[in-house]
Amino acid sequence: MGIKEEIVEIAKKAKRVSRYLANLSSDKKNRTLEQMALGLEQNAHRIKKENTKDVEEAREKGLSSALIDRLTLNDKRIAALSASLRKIASLEDPIGKIESMWKRPNGLLVGKMIVPLGVIGIIYESRPNVTVDAAGLCFKAGNAVILRGGSEAIRSNCTLVDILTEALEKTGVPPDSIQLIRTTSREAVLQMLKMDKYIDVIIPRGGESLIRTVAENSTIPVIKHYKGVCHIFVDREVDLDMAENICFNAKVQRPGVCNAMETLLVDKAIAESFLPGMIQRFREAKVEIRGDEKVRQIVPDVKPATEEDWFCEYLDLILSVRVVEGLEEAIEHINFYGSHHSDAIITSNYLKAKKFCREVDSAAVYVNASTRFTDGGEFGMGAEIGISTQKLHARGPMGVKELTSYKFIILGEGQIRK
Repeated sequence: MGIKEEIVEIAKKAKRVSRYLANLSSDKKNRTLEQMALGLEQNAHRIKKENTKDVEEAREKGLSSALIDRLTLNDKRIAALSASLRKIASLEDPIGKIESMWKRPNGLLVGKMIVPLGVIGIIYESRPNVTVDAAGLCFKAGNAVILRGGSEAIRSNCTLVDILTEALEKTGVPPDSIQLIRTTSREAVLQMLKMDKYIDVIIPRGGESLIRTVAENSTIPVIKHYKGVCHIFVDREVDLDMAENICFNAKVQRPGVCNAMETLLVDKAIAESFLPGMIQRFREAKVEIRGDEKVRQIVPDVKPATEEDWFCEYLDLILSVRVVEGLEEAIEHINFYGSHHSDAIITSNYLKAKKFCREVDSAAVYVNASTRFTDGGEFGMGAEIGISTQKLHARGPMGVKELTSYKFIILGEGQIRK
């Protein structure tokens, strides 16, 4: 069987099973999710064995430390995946709920019922945890899912999907509910993107080149998880210790993820008192600083920032820093250079915080907190299938509710249109 035929067969199976999943009871979904969580725990050794092979190969190929970190599955992360599945099971099932209903003058009752999207295709890179989160969320929302992970995580992904489908079979759910494209050929992705007859939406998660490839080649609607050029603006009215701790966390805690800070903006009124200590702390954590001319006047040995730096998602221990005149310039910078992902203001001024929240055009806007919280689990959504940086069909972390649509339900008593 050729690649095209293989993808068509996978897509057909997903379409068929999606009708079954749309009517699956909440109780059976939740029991199956619990079985999936149990399967991961009982097979942790099996997962780690295959993941180790992926990690070793990634090191041999010279992948960055940030990518290897995202690829790695250890006991703590496997336990977190199980916990995530249990959290998803505990969430309210939205499918079949009547979201709203109103009565027309002719007596008709018009309402909206929440329904699954149908078949969801997920294309992602290097993070095997996406395999579990995506499968669990799609399943809870009554969707069939087709997963296509990166070649660097192929062993890990195959093992995880095998364990998840074993759980499906134990609870009497068709294993085609969760399918993985196991070929690492790029042709498989291109074929998948043409399956608009069977797949309802594509969600890509990965670098900018992946997102662009998917958007340019897909005949299926795409919900983009675009890059995270995240900013923090430190206002002149601020607790400097709090600002320093938030900024340090946003950059250093896990630099290789999309909600890490990439650009720090500092009000000129506090730049001289804030930047020397902040930059020293970053340097102690091995962060490379790239600053504008005003930054370099305060800390002369900082590397000059280029125009490209302000657009860059480093996913590494590199940070661009700029001194701005105040709130207006900070907002202007963020809206021009940012990726509409996650941006924060550190301030004690309520009106400035309100203005920042209203005028910064991003999926998640923070006041006095680290951008690292932009995550489905941290938002109480159990997990996320991605962080949408567009406005249709969803925005920000996408949980169970964001993987649904609706249909109109109209209740009558014999009305006819005149």
